[in-house]
Amino acid sequence: MTDEADIQDLQSDENDLYEHFRFIVDKGQALLRIDKFLMGRIQNASRNKIQNAAHAGNILVNDSPVKPNYKVKPLDTISIVLAYPPRDTTIVPEDIPLNVVYEDDDLLVINKKAGMVVHPGFGNYTGTLVNALAYRFMQEGIVTEEGPYLVHRIDKDTSGLLLVAKDELSQSVLARGFFEHKVDRKYVALVWGDFEEDEGTVEGHIGRSLRDRLVMDVFPDGKHGKEAITHYRIIKRFHYVTLIECTLETGRTHQIRAHMQHIGHPLFSDERYGGDQVLKGTTFSKYKQFVRNCFEILPRQALHAKSIGFRHPKTSKEMFFESELPADMTAVINKWEDYINAYGNKLENE
Repeated sequence: MTDEADIQDLQSDENDLYEHFRFIVDKGQALLRIDKFLMGRIQNASRNKIQNAAHAGNILVNDSPVKPNYKVKPLDTISIVLAYPPRDTTIVPEDIPLNVVYEDDDLLVINKKAGMVVHPGFGNYTGTLVNALAYRFMQEGIVTEEGPYLVHRIDKDTSGLLLVAKDELSQSVLARGFFEHKVDRKYVALVWGDFEEDEGTVEGHIGRSLRDRLVMDVFPDGKHGKEAITHYRIIKRFHYVTLIECTLETGRTHQIRAHMQHIGHPLFSDERYGGDQVLKGTTFSKYKQFVRNCFEILPRQALHAKSIGFRHPKTSKEMFFESELPADMTAVINKWEDYINAYGNKLENE
């Protein structure tokens, strides 16, 4: 059954959390501070937001960063990465427990549980991670009209690490890191089928399916969607399913789920992308029951955001965080391990 959170998942592309603008200044442009110049060309961009972008190094003129008081000149080429939180509803602070892996004055790293929506949206105005963060900010005395400041997202039913900024300047710096693909993220997934190779790369534009609005599709010819690149390597083979590690270069909606389905390896128990069926294995009823038992233990896609590495927005220190697999994924992986150990000899002859 599809709920509104499922629909909202399709709006979770990380590019929704920042905008990239490029301008070429007219020949007749008089000298003007760049913050004032950009305010006149970017809708709903406050001077404070543009100045924060400049202080974060997100405004380039002729490929060099500039300060807010830079005077634009005729034919200057201006590029700006502008972080902004989509805000179409009032955020209500809610006292919802969070697993905070790390926190300082500038950011938090959260280990999100599966089933929690990241951002309020149509049909899901409460109970989200942002509602919980708003309450935490309030308790810490952080006053902000626009925060909490998200810099990326993960799907409702994906567990794992999520990075959140505490102020707009930190968000701007971190947003540039995501935009320039300088944030190192690794996911662990259990997928259907075995692989011939030990590692590989999936490339293909990802966009909303032309047949089903609730799923994303891969368009190898690039006529639709946005560029997406996923690297993977084998962690362990279980004959019928495989445990893999995925590294993202881009942050498209359902990227790993869509890419893995595209190459014939849907995520285990992923209802949206066909992984909730017995796709590999024998016809024996005992085996089918075993798989169904696994689905009951893990009634969601087998995907966990295991680690994240980034440069701290204020200190420039390299930061790295890693989380353990959640209990539901661990239990299913252990069941497959036991199954293969019990029937390994038989499987070798299939």
